[in-house]
Amino acid sequence: MGTDFFILMKSELSLAIILFVLIFIKVFREDMSNASLFRLVNILLLLNLIVGFLCNSKGELFGGMFRTDPVIGFEKSILNLGILLISLQSLEWSKLQKHFAEFYMLLLSTLLGMFFMMSSGNFLMFYLGLELSTIPLAALSSFDFNKMKSSEAGMKLILSSAFSSAILLFGLSILYGCTGTLEFNALAPLISSVDHLQLLAFILIFSGFAFKLSTVPFHFWTADVYEGSPVAVTAYLSVVSKASVIFILLTVLYTVFRNLGAAWYDLLAILAVISMTFGNLFALRQDNIKRLLAFSSITQAAYLLVGITEGSILGWSSVIYFILIYLCSNFALFGVVSFVSARYNKEMIADYKGFYATNPFLSWVMVLALFSLAGIPPTAGFFGKLFLLTSAATKGNTLLIIFASLNMVASLYYYLRVVKAIFIDKNENPIEKTPLPLSLYLSLGVCIAGVLMLGIFPGVFQYIYKLF
Repeated sequence: MGTDFFILMKSELSLAIILFVLIFIKVFREDMSNASLFRLVNILLLLNLIVGFLCNSKGELFGGMFRTDPVIGFEKSILNLGILLISLQSLEWSKLQKHFAEFYMLLLSTLLGMFFMMSSGNFLMFYLGLELSTIPLAALSSFDFNKMKSSEAGMKLILSSAFSSAILLFGLSILYGCTGTLEFNALAPLISSVDHLQLLAFILIFSGFAFKLSTVPFHFWTADVYEGSPVAVTAYLSVVSKASVIFILLTVLYTVFRNLGAAWYDLLAILAVISMTFGNLFALRQDNIKRLLAFSSITQAAYLLVGITEGSILGWSSVIYFILIYLCSNFALFGVVSFVSARYNKEMIADYKGFYATNPFLSWVMVLALFSLAGIPPTAGFFGKLFLLTSAATKGNTLLIIFASLNMVASLYYYLRVVKAIFIDKNENPIEKTPLPLSLYLSLGVCIAGVLMLGIFPGVFQYIYKLF
């Protein structure tokens, strides 16, 4: 039993150990420089990533409150990779911070909450993990203490999170009143599509998820929070936070609410069409690159909803595969944006005019990432969206596929607008060329390798599919 405990909870225990190391450093080695702390934490995060791929077995703890299997283990490893990439990209920003250890503490605390949320077998454990992941995230959003927009971002995130959590908790209370249990496996056979009170509970619970995913019309907090947060936190919100919500949403829909498949299929399809359409329309107007990526993330989340509608292992596998590709694409782009923001304090699209003339390497990284987000072949983003649409097509909803395809074409405008600024537009005072830190090279190298290779080699998708 003791061995099972350490194996099944290895990801959570690994993060807890790193947190204890950071607390020890803060108490006894407060004079440690940010550069030394940066190197130590990245070594620990690399070890944490390796641990995540080892001994992923299936099992339960605490009477079914906590559960894991190879699929959940792989999903956690994706998030571990995201945290490592964010950390590697934060060196330049760390030079400006007085509380860098606290940044890592908050970042790993929120990730720990996401892990508990993903491994929950009971809505009580899920809600505890959700709150543990949300509260530190609000603090991270306001981490740039000298910027008013950062404080505003933290306030908007905590208020919107509190509102969405209240809605979700209300839905859970109704569900518990109807069924007398919050355990996933026990709930599944008790859910009925003819019980209107249960349908109301489902709508409220799903609304809580929709807030976290910032799907339309639950998206109003997204752009302001993304713009005001530090770039590292924006990247985290855009990928890691949304990925964790998608992972648990898959479990909840396919397990707890499987008897409501017809209802949530229609709901997901409608939300997907609205979100990708309005996300694209709002993105067309943006001049700040972080706000553009905020609305881009809304459209990408909509494509994930299209994949979820398939309702089987094929759809689940396609969603995980797309999230892995999206992580590489988005972090490649955010890596450049983070460096430019920290070094030059520039975040407008117009600031990147003539960028290729002085920074060809970073320019090509941005272009490949933008092409992947837009779904242009032969980048991995094309194959990721192809797999999502193919899996959704098994339901025979041609109209949904057409809407998604048209929105992919529309998104080309604002992605290529950035490419135009980088390669074609002239700038009398372009961003200067400066040496890049090795950690940024490593991070961008991993991301670009993923953007170029994940789509070409089909073994990755096959590996994910076989995990089930």
